[in-house]
Amino acid sequence: MEKKIKTKLGIHTTNFTGDVIDEPTLLVPYENDTSLFEVHPTLVVKPKNAEDIKKIVTFVAGEKAEDPSLSLTARAAGTGMAGGVLNESIIVDVTHMNHIKSVTTDRAVVEPGVFYRDLDTETKKLGVIMPSFPASRELCAVGGMTGTNASGEMTLTYGSTENWVKRLKIVLSDGNECEFGPLSPLELEEKKKLMTFEGEIYREMHTLLEDNYDLIKNAEPKLAKNATGYALWKVWDRKTFDLTKLFVGSEGTLGLFTEIEFALIKPKEYRKLVVIFLPNLNNLAQIVAQVLTHKPETFESYDDHTFQFAIRFFPDIVKSLKTGIVKLGLSFIPEVFMVLRGGFPKLVLLAEFTGDSEEEATKKAEVAFADLKQFPVQTEIMRNQKDAQKFWTIRHESFNLLRNHGKADKTAPFIDDIIVSPEKLPEFLPKLAEVMSAYKLTYTIAGHIGDGNLHIIPLMNLRNARDRDIVMELGQKVFDLVFSFGGSMSAEHNDGLVRTPYLKQMYGDEVYRLFEETKNIFDPQHIFNPGKKVFGKGLDYVKDHIDKTY
Repeated sequence: MEKKIKTKLGIHTTNFTGDVIDEPTLLVPYENDTSLFEVHPTLVVKPKNAEDIKKIVTFVAGEKAEDPSLSLTARAAGTGMAGGVLNESIIVDVTHMNHIKSVTTDRAVVEPGVFYRDLDTETKKLGVIMPSFPASRELCAVGGMTGTNASGEMTLTYGSTENWVKRLKIVLSDGNECEFGPLSPLELEEKKKLMTFEGEIYREMHTLLEDNYDLIKNAEPKLAKNATGYALWKVWDRKTFDLTKLFVGSEGTLGLFTEIEFALIKPKEYRKLVVIFLPNLNNLAQIVAQVLTHKPETFESYDDHTFQFAIRFFPDIVKSLKTGIVKLGLSFIPEVFMVLRGGFPKLVLLAEFTGDSEEEATKKAEVAFADLKQFPVQTEIMRNQKDAQKFWTIRHESFNLLRNHGKADKTAPFIDDIIVSPEKLPEFLPKLAEVMSAYKLTYTIAGHIGDGNLHIIPLMNLRNARDRDIVMELGQKVFDLVFSFGGSMSAEHNDGLVRTPYLKQMYGDEVYRLFEETKNIFDPQHIFNPGKKVFGKGLDYVKDHIDKTY
């Protein structure tokens, strides 16, 4: 089949300008992403432009009847934690499509293989940013960010990637490239008149969304952010019809991106961090609610396990900060005395306030600080960004601290992105701790406390059959708990292999059926990223593909 694919694509002619990789040793990097899974692909293609992608899609669509195993999974930087870019057939590596086509103070137009760090460098020359970047901002690419509806620490103020994607060019399953953006009702009617596959999509999706309007609107999770399922509730409000809202977060299951247009904003230049040390969770809901009234740009957290790892592996923090160990050690003296007096805080909260001047940012922080005096917790305002950086480094390095110091155990992201409403956290967190305690795992909890999004990373030895059993047992128990609180199993990492089997449980049969219909409308032959979102391969497949050498 590999030879046939290479011949059909015309790899040795001018028909296909990208690369085709079938050498087994060169396929190895594509067997994993940052998840705990391993899946062996048959082939990797690296298109250089939209025409290459059209040829790839046309080829697979034409051969699918003869070989049902053929499919295409888009991959950019491979930093996803859900197994979303893994596939047994053909991987479409878009990293050759890495051109930044234009940047203004309002918009950036890019190809999907552009690394966020490179886009960030260019936009900052004009004093603007695309603010919905994940923690992997130095490693990830914008195609993956768009496919997963990524978000991060600035999402509290600026929202997820879906809020910043304004236009998309996509190769659909018929092999044609189409452009998508917001449409008025009149523009929608014109699109529905097209006697093409694109027109058919508009006709069928409008019917699906209109016929099930109330069901779909009621299905939207009542949360600050959500990256599970298909965001049908975002597409049509009877004023605007916008399929970009559906494509963002679809994990490449509906088509392949060729061009993305992002909106940009000018960020606040000055920052002031307030750090809150909670000895227990007694006043958590009230403290979070109180802080949110002061509108911090960012509101993050990490738990006592994370703090203990940071102290235990202090040299890593020093290395990350590129500062002297003595100087950094001295800066932590107040926190050391706090620990000696009362033990490690149960939770550390980081609320960052911003402004157009130093005075504005400081004033916001001081008002919030004064307001928090009503609670029996220790609170500090960082004097400057250097003092603040030590706490941000612990937050940002929590995953790496576990990954680098687990010895035989490795970081196992499978319950890594849950979200419940912040006001429910005081009741939710003890129940979560009770579920976790039954397995006696070492783990950390960090996350975006302002919207109730928590990243739980256990250390596990996945060579061990019992640990692989725990992944399946604990995943189900945690998701059951999350759903009972009206939460979502993913706020920003998306479904991939790890969460797709639980989508029907989260949304119910009726809404899940609409997800299946959506997939069939866009991709009737199921050539795009099979087993993700809908028509999954089941929990047995998930368990069988846990990387046993991990």
